Parts: sequence; C-alpha cells; structure tokens
Amino acid sequence: MSKKQKKVLSRILVSAVLVLLFCLIPVENQYLKFALFLIPYLIIGYDILRKAVLGIVNGQVFDENFLMALATVGAIILGEYIEGTAVMLFYQIGELFQSYAVGKSRRNISALMDIRPDYANIEIDGELEQVDPDDVEIGTVIVVQPGEKVPIDGVIISGNSTLNTSALTGESLPREVIEGDAVISGCVNLSGLLRIETTKVFGESTVSKILDLVENSSMKKSKSENFITRFARYYTPAVCIGALVLAILPPIINLLIGNPADWSQWIIRALTTLVISCPCALVISIPLSFFGGIGGASSKGVLVKGSNYLEALSQTKYVVCDKTGTLTKGVFEVTHVEAETWLSNEELLETAAYAESYSNHPISRSLKEAYGKPIDTSRVSEVEERSGHGVSAVIDGKKVSAGNTKLMKMLGISYAAPQKIGTEVHVAIDGNYAGYILISDIVKPNAKSAIAGLKAAGVKQVVMLTGDTKPVAEAVASELGVDVVKSELLPADKVTEVEYLLTAKGTKEKLAFVGDGINDAPVLSRADLGIAMGALGSDAAIEAADIVLMDDDPAKIATAINISRKTLRIVHQNIVFALVIKFACLGLGAIGFVNMWWAIFADVGVMIIAVLNATRALKYNEK
Repeated sequence: MSKKQKKVLSRILVSAVLVLLFCLIPVENQYLKFALFLIPYLIIGYDILRKAVLGIVNGQVFDENFLMALATVGAIILGEYIEGTAVMLFYQIGELFQSYAVGKSRRNISALMDIRPDYANIEIDGELEQVDPDDVEIGTVIVVQPGEKVPIDGVIISGNSTLNTSALTGESLPREVIEGDAVISGCVNLSGLLRIETTKVFGESTVSKILDLVENSSMKKSKSENFITRFARYYTPAVCIGALVLAILPPIINLLIGNPADWSQWIIRALTTLVISCPCALVISIPLSFFGGIGGASSKGVLVKGSNYLEALSQTKYVVCDKTGTLTKGVFEVTHVEAETWLSNEELLETAAYAESYSNHPISRSLKEAYGKPIDTSRVSEVEERSGHGVSAVIDGKKVSAGNTKLMKMLGISYAAPQKIGTEVHVAIDGNYAGYILISDIVKPNAKSAIAGLKAAGVKQVVMLTGDTKPVAEAVASELGVDVVKSELLPADKVTEVEYLLTAKGTKEKLAFVGDGINDAPVLSRADLGIAMGALGSDAAIEAADIVLMDDDPAKIATAINISRKTLRIVHQNIVFALVIKFACLGLGAIGFVNMWWAIFADVGVMIIAVLNATRALKYNEK
C-alpha cells in the first residue's frame, strides 16, 4: 500500500470511529449535531469537495466528484447528517479499493515486465565500469555477470551461460547460449560470465521496444472504452438535469393540485439518484479490464500494442500465416542426398557445397553446414550466380552447375524426380547429371497443435501463404492441418491474397496475418491484425505488427485470442451488471422505494464488484 493509500485509510478509520461515536451519543440540539458530524465529513471528504470546486472553476463540472459533493452537501443541509457523511465515507472506501486494485494490476505487470536494465558493464583497463545503457554504442563489448540482466541486444563473443527469458517469453525453461549466439536484452544471465558485442543501440533494442509497447498500449483505446467515455460525457449531465427536475417538478405539481409541496422528501430522492448515478463502476472497471488483459497476455509472452487490438483479436475468424519462420523454424537442413551411380553421396554433397561456397543464401549455408568441413576456396573459380535458378562454378577444373529444375531445363540436362518432399538442389558435372540433394525447412514442434488450437478457439479458416514450391508447401500444409495453402508467391502476391480474403469475409469478422520477415511488413500492415514473431522476426515486421509473439511460438496466437475473449466477456459483464443495477435503483430511487443506503450500494458496491471482476483479466490459465 502506498503512502497516499495509507493516508486515505487512516482518514477512513478516524472518520468511521467519529461517525459511530456521534451516532451512539444522543444529541438533541440540531446545531450541535450538525457541527459534530461536520468534523468526520470534512476529514473524509475535503479532497472530494476541493476537486469538485476545481472542476467547476475549470469548466469540467459533471464528474463523480461533483455528484458526490452535491449529494452529500445537500443531504447534510436537509438534516440527513448520518446519511450524508456515510455516503462520502463509503465512496472513499470504494475509491481506496479501486486505487489498490489498479496499483496491484500495475505492480503485477511491472513484475512481469521488470526487464529495464539499470546499467551496462564496460571493461576499462581491466576494471568493470557501470554506464548508462543509452550511452553504449553499436559494436561496444559489454560484460554481463551472473545474476545481471542483458542490457542491450548483441552477439556473445566469449563465454557460455544459461539465460532466464521468462520476462520476455513467459516460458520458464532456461535457454542455453554459447559463443556466437545472438542474445536479446531483458534476459537474466543465470550462470557464466558473458562478453557481448552490441548490435543495436539501447533505444532500438528488444527491451526498449517492449517497454515502449506496454507503456503506450493505453493510448490506443478499444471501442468499448471509447463508448464508455462518450456515455459518461452525456450520462452525467443528463442525470444531474433529471435530479433537478425530480427535486422541483413534483413539489410544484403538488402545489398546483392543492397538496403539500413536501420539498425535503423530493430533494432527498433527487440526491439519492445523484449518488446512484455516479458512473465510477464503468469508468474504472472497463479500462482496468483491458489493462489486465494486456498484462495477462504479456505474462504469456504476447505483447499487444493497444486495447483496440485486444478487442479486435476476439473477433478473429481468419488467420493467415507465412510458412518460413512462422510455422517452420526457418532453418534449412539437408534431409536427403541421392547421387548417381558413378558418384558417392559424400562427393555429391562436397561438390554442391563448393559450388555454393560464395553464397549466403539459406540453402547455400545449409549445404555448407551439412558438408561440415573447411572449404578451400582456391579450388573454386568462375562463380556465376543465376538469379532464381542456381549457381555455376569451376571446381578443380570441372564445370559444376547446382540449382533447381529451372537450371537443369535451361542447360538441357535431364534430371531425376525426387520421391520425397523438399527443396531440390540438382547437380551437374561437366554437363552430366550427378544427382540431387533435398533440403527441408523443419516444422516447429508445436505448429500442428497451434493450428488445432486456432480451430478450437473458433477460427473458421487457417491459410498458409509461402514463396516455396507447391509440393513443399502442400506437404507442410497437410502435415499441420492447414485449410488453404497458396504457394510460389512473391511479397506482392501475399498482399493480393490477403486483399481477396478481406473482401470475402464478414463485416464483423477480423483477419489476422502472422509473419516474421521484412518481406511480411506490407501484408502485416494491410491485415485487420498483424502478428509478428518477436524473438527471431525482423525489426520491420515487429514495427508493422499490432501484436508481437516474443518466443516465436505460433501456439500463442490461440492463447492471445482466448485472453482477448475472456477480457471482452469481463467487460460486457461489467457493463451489463452496472447499467442494470444503476437504472433499476434510479427508477426505485425516484419513486422513493430505495433510500441513501441503497444508493451507496448502487454506487460503491457495484464499483467494488466490477473492479474485482475486472482483475480476473490479469490471470489466464491454459486448459
């Protein structure tokens, strides 16, 4: 509990004791009774009165402070000292409870996102010096000791360790890292000493971007929040006018028909309706629900950039996924080597690796990794890369061509058709077909369960778009249970496919695109919701996306959808509950069926129940 909250609590206790004491002491003199109850009233309500006066001075009259001040001051003037003081007392109890609940939510999110580094260690003359992470330039070598946070993204140049990534990904399983591995800021170094060469400045690092996303998420309000804001803007003045009419019109009608005016009775009823009408339950609980939902998602490694995106996620019926890096690891491995009879498999792999030795293409890297031996580039000459086809080179005086079927057709060389699925690299030596090598992108272990989870979450159709060949794409789609697959697409083709799906879907249905590469940025921006893979995804994809999955786990998409739907259920529950209770009590209060004590429940009680319900959004348990 903060100092401010403790101060309010002490005021509540002192005021409550005084009210109880003055209720027990019989006081006949009305002036003395007024003076006595004025003490606890001012102790508990001076700040509300002050805010109400400042609101009137600044032209912002119709808020909950004005309603409470008007209702309680009116009750005391009419001699309802206990009711007037009790309304203010219970209102402050509700405000304290709300403040504590919001603070607890913020602390929970802060604990989940406690990743901001306080310093970075730089080694100077053999001594470690702590500097501000903002002052560290790209290429600087920083030292991260056991127990410290990795302050800036970089690559390990010496040391190995175990990293705790739970604050970023929501996963408790530590990650082993060795020399040469890339590490992202916000992880906690659990064991060994690491020397890391920074690859980004602090402002562009992962931890900085995450904090920026969380801090600015409240700027992007959902439709529900905007509705409540507009509702309160018109609702509060309307109930004030209604209360004024209730206080004046019935007494005047009574006078006109010859009955006693009974001013005090109707004014008390009007003041009761003012207490009932206070919109705190809605104004507080709705943003708190979305705040909790965003916090609950962040605890699972899902960063939502605003409550508007969390709300849209609940309406997602179509999920379009990129293949490489999203449903597959994006790591190509040689899965099959098939050489002709006059050549061994090892010789075929060596020839292909040498032919691709100057290329940095993922397929080239996978061939070199599968070969696994140092490549003597002096054996290679006359390298010619043929865009979209493959590469040609002279190796040990022999003309070698390695590439896809288009290259073989262009060279007029007949080739074998593989029986297995994978990206094909056909090799020819001096114009003679030598065999083929299959390279496959490994499917992520939980990709199949991710697709099943999306369908269980109510997604109508899962579509996979890829630039890969049709046989490879269809094999992956069949393995994972994807509904529709489109292959051999360029980045612009992906945008076209998404445009078509957007026009075909229902008006209240949302389409989400999930991608990780820089070529996915245009389609991420075009979809109703862009979801990016955060750990391995490109900066452009993360910037263009509305939601970021920090651990690159596609199963988290279904988790995010379920969290958003739980949050929306809580929001709708609070809206219906608060409005039904308030309008019912308003009607009963206007006819004198409920008194000021019922009004306290309709305001403070409803607010406490709504806030308690809203805090449920912070927690989400996987079924």
